[in-house]
Amino acid sequence: MSFDLSKPLDISIPLRGDATNVNAWYVDHPKMTPHAEGDFVGKVSEGASTNFNDIWFNPHAHGTHTECVGHITKEFRSVNRTLKQFFFLAEVITIAPEKYQDDFVISKKQLQYALGNKKREAVVIRTLPNLKDKLSRQYSNSNPPYLLEEAARLLVAKGINHLLIDVPSVDKEKDNGALLAHKAFWNFEGTVRTTATITEFIFVPNHIEDGKYFLNLQLAAFENDASPSRPVLYKIEP
Repeated sequence: MSFDLSKPLDISIPLRGDATNVNAWYVDHPKMTPHAEGDFVGKVSEGASTNFNDIWFNPHAHGTHTECVGHITKEFRSVNRTLKQFFFLAEVITIAPEKYQDDFVISKKQLQYALGNKKREAVVIRTLPNLKDKLSRQYSNSNPPYLLEEAARLLVAKGINHLLIDVPSVDKEKDNGALLAHKAFWNFEGTVRTTATITEFIFVPNHIEDGKYFLNLQLAAFENDASPSRPVLYKIEP
């Protein structure tokens, strides 16, 4: 298996400090402002020797992030301590969510068709339509597509340990706290899959074809249930 490290395919959404940043979960947009204290303003154009910004954001609401089971546990669990390996064999698949009651969902049947009998450590799900407005979309109160519980269970059965998807959450926006897909993927009611991760809010450009890739799942070192992340794909050469 070979790949070219000089040809990375970044599938993360960068963080911006204004209202054009992608957003979900009813919070304000991220903020990046020069630190001000007394007469000091941390901005070179205003006389400082360095640019020195304060940054406010929420990892779950404001862009690409990777989370561990600590996202839904009473006890604290850190994704920084959970994820100890960062390179995985991944399959990129494209799915058009199907109508289910009043929602659009990704079903078990769709995942089974897309994955077949492939053996992968990670799956990268691109949903259709795949427009560039995903980079700045305001998702609050929009009921985005999500995974059905049975679909998450299929991924577990196939040995997928790292799930990456281009929507704000694998679960329905307003589900009264059921979190069925999160709980199924982490096997929350059984032997918890403590090394499994979910990465949400990715963006897979259309020029990236479906197929097998080498994934570098890069995390910022946050001691938190979730961290901003930068998943990067490398095309595997034949």
